[in-house]
Amino acid sequence: MSVSIAGKAPWLDEPDLQTLLAALNANGEQARIAGGAVRNALLGEPVADVDIATTNLPDETVRRAEAAGFKTAPTGAEHGTITVISGGKPFEVTTLRADVETDGRHAKVVFGRDWKADAERRDFTINALYAEGDGTVIDLVEGITDLDRRMLRFIGDAETRIREDYLRILRFFRFFAWYGSGRPDAEGLKACARLKDGLPRLSAERIWSEIKKLLSAPDPSRSLLWMRQAGVLTTVLPETEKWGIDAIHALVRTEADLGWPVDPLLRLAAIVPPDAARMKALGDRLRLSNAEADRLVQWAATPKIEPKVTEGELAKRLYRGNLQGHLDRLRLDLAAARGRAQQDDKALVEAGGYFRLLSHAQKWQKPQFPLRGGDLAPLGVEGARLGALLKALEAEWVDSGFSLESDALLKRAADSLDSQA
Repeated sequence: MSVSIAGKAPWLDEPDLQTLLAALNANGEQARIAGGAVRNALLGEPVADVDIATTNLPDETVRRAEAAGFKTAPTGAEHGTITVISGGKPFEVTTLRADVETDGRHAKVVFGRDWKADAERRDFTINALYAEGDGTVIDLVEGITDLDRRMLRFIGDAETRIREDYLRILRFFRFFAWYGSGRPDAEGLKACARLKDGLPRLSAERIWSEIKKLLSAPDPSRSLLWMRQAGVLTTVLPETEKWGIDAIHALVRTEADLGWPVDPLLRLAAIVPPDAARMKALGDRLRLSNAEADRLVQWAATPKIEPKVTEGELAKRLYRGNLQGHLDRLRLDLAAARGRAQQDDKALVEAGGYFRLLSHAQKWQKPQFPLRGGDLAPLGVEGARLGALLKALEAEWVDSGFSLESDALLKRAADSLDSQA
């Protein structure tokens, strides 16, 4: 029985895609849509990028694409990939190829015309599907069967596939988080566990990229569990070893119940200890962006908030501390309390308190301290003494619940200076 993505993939009918496919298919050559676009179309899920595989050599791909009116860029010509651009939208077009030498991360390739050989060099069966321009799906590795049963399976021998590229260990768990169901493929899981010591060969950026994509899945909790079982999670995130990943379950449920957007960094915070020094080291090791690393450190450095704290006291903490750090703390504490509330009435009360505080923090606007240094000029104070006085007045203003106005603060300043005279 033939399978087709026609009618399931609106992008398939885009004129530019069909024009490009027609140009690449002319005169005995072949071109097919490849990989994730076909997989997601069959699953009824969104498609971000459309990649194309072809028998045309890279130079011929460029010639044909430009003759058809497209712009091109040799983004990976040495590996057979040409980016064809239409109205700002890119299509990656790659010549069929086979690996002749691998080093655990990069491969030397030779170009070819064998579609089965091209499919068999890919990582997982569900990623090795092709589709003709009319939508007919070409399956050379039983990928459709695996897709139907939500089974993530390496093509051929799992250990061989991993030794070709150790990034495939992390991809195994990432794709399982997005597309898998039940237990992971046993042979794939065993191979990942056996070969996890190859992960340090990978760049920090690639490791973090895969972890972040995994944590962005609708529910990464099962995949994280199997990563921990295989020893892979401890290898790439040693901070989780004595901390555990149990909090991720309650966080995912809370996200769904309260309509929170998926936040991979908050999910990471849920499975690592709130230790600012360790979060700084984690950010350095995985080369997180400055914003990501700072957010983790600020979350870890923010003191725990008790659920009975008043909104007024919370406002003081928000002013003196980091707003995002407090928001992350409150979200994680709320999720944890909701998770315990199914068996603990006290936790239900705590969840109510955290919900109240989080709602207040989300609406909070930082008030403006009503004094500037120039306001104190008539008092004849300057330099370090001026800075210290301003700081003391600001502390009094915060302690008053931000209620002291400028006149009252100036009087306090004058009184303070008089008492020191």
